[in-house]
Amino acid sequence: MTTALTAEVWADALELYRFSYASVAVVRREHEEWWLDAASIMSRRASDPRGWLSLDPDEDEPERRDDPLFPFAQAPRTLAEAARFRAGVRELPRSSVSSLLVLLGIPGLDATRAPDFERDRPGMERRPRLLLSRFADGTRFYSNIGWEGDRPDFCAQPVRMTHPLSRYGWDAGLIAVNDCELALLRHFDPT
Repeated sequence: MTTALTAEVWADALELYRFSYASVAVVRREHEEWWLDAASIMSRRASDPRGWLSLDPDEDEPERRDDPLFPFAQAPRTLAEAARFRAGVRELPRSSVSSLLVLLGIPGLDATRAPDFERDRPGMERRPRLLLSRFADGTRFYSNIGWEGDRPDFCAQPVRMTHPLSRYGWDAGLIAVNDCELALLRHFDPT
């Protein structure tokens, strides 16, 4: 049985990240260079075109009042800067996106250390499937996480390295890009 994606279903799916320091936002595509659309999320200049829930754990923090980019280190403003950002991500096959979305909801990003993970995994995978249903076939996915293999299962391999976008030592995430929308999901580690 397929669940129709509504604002309420989307909000429920975002509950996967309630125990993580995670940011999730979707914007309308307005630029041929999609990194410039990602920059509108990073600098909080745009909102969800459907009016659906976004997650912004730093929304009311003093650091944000001083710098709208916080916790991001910078956002691309030009095509040359976008090329530099593009070098920090790799395209990920759709078949691996669900396991990455699950992993991004696990504190510490280590499924092997999550208590009762194998028991809870089927329930945890329901929410990523709902999130993915917003992004039709043809959507491209990118991540700044290193991985092994052509179709990685992120719950079975450790996070090898990341190319951070934040002011922290590392962050991990997913970017979904299609002709209409761009989504940016980041898991930050402030330690």
